[in-house]
Amino acid sequence: MKKFGTILLVGILIFGVIGAGCVGNNTTTSTTSTTSKATSSSQAKVYKMSVVVGPNSPWGQAAQMWADEIEKRTNGRVKVQVYFSGQLFAGKQTNEFVLLSQGVADFAVGSTINWAPQVKELNLFILPFFFPEGTKQGDIYKAVDAVENGKAGKRIAQTLESKGVVPLAWGENGFRQVTNWKHPIKTPDDLKGLKIRVVGSPIFIDTFKALGADPTMMNWGDAITAFQQKVVDGQENPVNIVIIPYKIYEFHKYMTIWDYAIDPLIFAVNKKTWESFDPQTQQIIKEAAIKAAKWEKAMARVGLDDGTSLKILQEEYNYTPEITDPLGFLESKGMEITTLSPSERAEFKAKVGSVYKTWVPKIGKELVEDAISDIENAIGVKVEVPS
Repeated sequence: MKKFGTILLVGILIFGVIGAGCVGNNTTTSTTSTTSKATSSSQAKVYKMSVVVGPNSPWGQAAQMWADEIEKRTNGRVKVQVYFSGQLFAGKQTNEFVLLSQGVADFAVGSTINWAPQVKELNLFILPFFFPEGTKQGDIYKAVDAVENGKAGKRIAQTLESKGVVPLAWGENGFRQVTNWKHPIKTPDDLKGLKIRVVGSPIFIDTFKALGADPTMMNWGDAITAFQQKVVDGQENPVNIVIIPYKIYEFHKYMTIWDYAIDPLIFAVNKKTWESFDPQTQQIIKEAAIKAAKWEKAMARVGLDDGTSLKILQEEYNYTPEITDPLGFLESKGMEITTLSPSERAEFKAKVGSVYKTWVPKIGKELVEDAISDIENAIGVKVEVPS
């Protein structure tokens, strides 16, 4: 399989974090095209794609891959310009879903965290410690895939479409781990009183309060300054997408692998835009989305799963990231990494019963039950909901 032309960047590059947005240079695309409708038109049109982050990141790169593949496979009939760093919504990135549903953007590669304020069902992925580690390395990722591709994923897709957005593929930012500069975090008591920078979403505040921490919301630029000055004690983010690219090891010595929440990405199209395409073009757009999303998801997981993601990157995309052992890399930079045992992780989960009590009704009990069923069918583990 030919790799995308845009996969020329080496390694995992600096990446905009959820809750902050990342400033990047715009890519330049052609300003003329024909419409992609079945009927021909003399009026040129370029479709707009929204992305929260900049172009030099797996997330941003995947968005450009999707656009490039669409243009290539339609022989230029469909051109998509990617608007990086949240240019289309020019404000809170939690507004992105609204603009996509209204057609201000035709396409988007959006974060479930950013879309969750408008689509409560997406908070499913942020329920703390919901996804089980399983019995084998990589089982937790199989659990995520099972939910996305199972009954729960179909229910979420129907909800999104009812709101004017057609989802085509799942990408990923990765499981979020906690870091700090003070001491190792191995029990909930270790979190007590720590000031932790979190994503600007209510469920994150509820989670860290339940664990005894002092959660604080701030944009990412301010957070980096706060880490340097030790005004904030810690933060939570994925390893490959944020912790390594932003060199968090320069500020925080301690990291705990606890896989408490995940942030899938959704490759999606405005419903009216989608319906304007003929079936053949729709198929091309969907296949291009799946291809780009698979690469992006593998980049988020490489070195953290059972080796599947690295194999995908090398065999299907002829690509090897610069860092294939992210935890070893962080240890070489002086980080002390604590990986929770199943019993230790269960101790944290037992503390967040109030979060489930508040959020399961908002997410939808039937959706949560579908996800539990999807996971059990995939890895043979029954998810327990804390009380």
